[in-house]
Formats: sequence, structure tokens, C-alpha cells
Amino acid sequence: MMRRRMRRRAIVGTAVVGGAAYAAGHHSATKSAEQQQTDAQQNEQIEDMQQQQQAPQQAPPPPVYQQPAPPPAAPTGLTDEGIAQLKQLGQLHESGVLTDAEFEASKQKILGI
Repeated sequence: MMRRRMRRRAIVGTAVVGGAAYAAGHHSATKSAEQQQTDAQQNEQIEDMQQQQQAPQQAPPPPVYQQPAPPPAAPTGLTDEGIAQLKQLGQLHESGVLTDAEFEASKQKILGI
């Protein structure tokens, strides 16, 4: 009977050791597979970044700024006749015929102010 117990213990002990070895090996294999997958992903990312760096960098064309067209010359509203009247007023003012106030009033009337 002793032999049977010893055999059982030996078998059970071997099974326990074998099971533990299997579990450790399986865990190690799983970790190794996960590590390989992570390494492969990192290598892909590194290759993508290297390709992006090696690709010729094309800068976008500079923006084209258009300046607004200058406003059309504002019409002065003066005709040749108005200019002639202002010249005549200036001469009258210089000669002393018109006072400063009269000159300014007449000038504003011609200019339409």
C-alpha cells in the first residue's frame, strides 16, 4: 500500500510540477506574442514617420493678397467755370475789394459747402 501512495504522490507531484511548468510556459508565450505585436506596431509607426520625413516637404504656396482698388477720384464738383470764379474771388480778396468774411462766404457757396 505504501507503494501505491508513493506512486500517487509521485504522479500527483509530477502533474502539479508539469501543470505549473505548462502554465508558466503558456504565460511566457502569451507575453512574448503580445510583445511581438507591440514591437510590430511601433516599427510601423517609426517607418511611417521616417517616410513622412523623407518625403519632400512641399510648402503651401504663399497666400496671394489683393489690395483693394483705390477709390475712384472723388469728383470735386468744380467745373472750369467754378475754378474761374474762385480765381476771380482770390484776386478781389487780394486787392482788398472783399473782406475775409465775404471771401469765405463766397468761396463756400462756389464749393457747395
